[in-house]
Amino acid sequence: MKKRRKPSEPKQAIKKIVPDTSILIHGKLSELIKSNKLKNIEIIIPEIVMGELQAQASKGRETGFLGLDEVKTIRDLSDKYKIKLKIVGQRPSFEDIQLAKSGRLDALIQDTAKKEKAVLVTSDLPQALVAEAQGIPVKYFESFKVGKKIKLSKFFDKNTMSIHLKEGVVPFAKRGRPGQIKIVKLSKKKMKKEEIEKIIKEIMDAARYEEKGFFEFGGTGASIIQLKDMRIAITKPPFSDALELTVVKPVVKLTLDDYKLSKKLKNRLEQKAEGIILSGSPGSGKSTLAASIAEFYLKRNKIVKTLESPRDLQVPDEITQYGPLDGRFDKTADVLLLVRPDYVIFDEIRKSKEFEIFADLRLAGIGLVGVIHSSEAIDAIQRFIGKIDLGLIPSIVDTIIFLKDGAIKKVYSLKLVVKVPSGMTEADLTRPVVEVRDFENDKLEYEIYTYGEQTVVVPIVKEKKTGLKRLALSKIKDEIMKYDPNAQISFLTDDKVSIKVRNSVIPKIIGRDGKTIKKLEEKLGINIEIEPLVKALGKEIKYKIDETGSYIIFSFGKKYAKRNANIYINNEYLFSATIGLTGQIKITKHSDLGKSLLNAITNKKHISIFI
Repeated sequence: MKKRRKPSEPKQAIKKIVPDTSILIHGKLSELIKSNKLKNIEIIIPEIVMGELQAQASKGRETGFLGLDEVKTIRDLSDKYKIKLKIVGQRPSFEDIQLAKSGRLDALIQDTAKKEKAVLVTSDLPQALVAEAQGIPVKYFESFKVGKKIKLSKFFDKNTMSIHLKEGVVPFAKRGRPGQIKIVKLSKKKMKKEEIEKIIKEIMDAARYEEKGFFEFGGTGASIIQLKDMRIAITKPPFSDALELTVVKPVVKLTLDDYKLSKKLKNRLEQKAEGIILSGSPGSGKSTLAASIAEFYLKRNKIVKTLESPRDLQVPDEITQYGPLDGRFDKTADVLLLVRPDYVIFDEIRKSKEFEIFADLRLAGIGLVGVIHSSEAIDAIQRFIGKIDLGLIPSIVDTIIFLKDGAIKKVYSLKLVVKVPSGMTEADLTRPVVEVRDFENDKLEYEIYTYGEQTVVVPIVKEKKTGLKRLALSKIKDEIMKYDPNAQISFLTDDKVSIKVRNSVIPKIIGRDGKTIKKLEEKLGINIEIEPLVKALGKEIKYKIDETGSYIIFSFGKKYAKRNANIYINNEYLFSATIGLTGQIKITKHSDLGKSLLNAITNKKHISIFI
């Protein structure tokens, strides 16, 4: 690329100068004054410059505060260094501010320099070249040399995760890898406000001029900047009690192979999982794994995008990183739906609206990998409860990966079923239940369902049989084995058991008018519920089917309450359920059973029900 020409130096001695916003933000004038390079000079600041700095500060932008601090510093130095300072002209109008991006304010600053017969001082190259073309004397200072090493880098080594600088406090860093982090003091001296401000000014310049530098967020008292691989947070009063600078940088870049995933999990990520949540506490390695998964999908010829604020994931250039459009993720989601990626990495999900956006993108058919803060794996699912309909959660999230100290500690899979929740015994308590299972061994660890008006997350505790229960089970087996050696016996409560036997022996166990089973119950001192090992068709009954909201409802009449019903589609068994006290069976549309029933209804398949 051809090197840009810099403006020539003014030939006459400089007696008057007109600074623009760029030079004030850079803080160059106060440096020149302190080094005795500006003496017996008149500094004329246009009101439009003050107005623009005030507008930026009012919006919480750090640049506005830096510029105003520079004006204050110049005023404080004016007497000592025999500097005359005055502010001239009028404040910018609303129209001027609206046209600022098209160069309106720059033109007004040039007019002030021409009127005052002063030298225009700037660190904005286009401004300098335009002024020179108009015959206005210009003094140009290059504010930042692209590619130079900034002071901030001296605090980092290859093992530094973050540095923390605060006025009045000794600077320190976090060093090491996740799980082996140490706090290290970087100096014995406490940081002064002026030291931190110099570093911040350099960061601001780098963010404006470096190719991989940008402002992510600016608010009253806080700014977030992404500079190459560094995420920089700046806070100042009144938001924080003192000026503080925090910089976070990734220590390692890993591939998915470095995590030594089981073959089962790797196959799931590659073939089935499309609603993945990465969870863990801050610093556990979630974003590092998210970047690894993004690269994993990219290598498999998938179109991958990211949704981030700030945009700090370390991903290949082929992966486009999106931020919130006009400050809103929902607008970015609209763009993503038009771009049509195969996978989106959403880092991080915090606000209720962001959970809704995750759900919308997932239901639109896009593969999602979301990053969520949580102290336990189950907490990541709980954060969806109340924001997303319970029945939809397994359709949105199918895999939960929990990290701690940079390693995968737990993986859950989710599935929606219709059943009586564990620990309940009454058949009419059947309801949609989200099962949370350990992915590797398929062990059921939690159930999520509605109970009354509450959504509850219930851990599944494997009950140990007491000596009394083992004795009772042995006696029951002795009696039942006479009828069916392959009977299945399970305790429903301390005084009630369920016994599943061959269909053909059920009449023998029950006996005429139930006398045999009654004697057996009296002998064993326990209530017995006899069930067929294989569901029989039974008697076909009539029903009425309706769709209301999220449910498909079969209505039979109260006379069939508590009866066991077997549902078939085109004479193929689908499932069994107990008819409730109201004479109905409700199935959630979004469940696998619900989808099968909707398909049967739509395609006019024959649905038959037997009791």
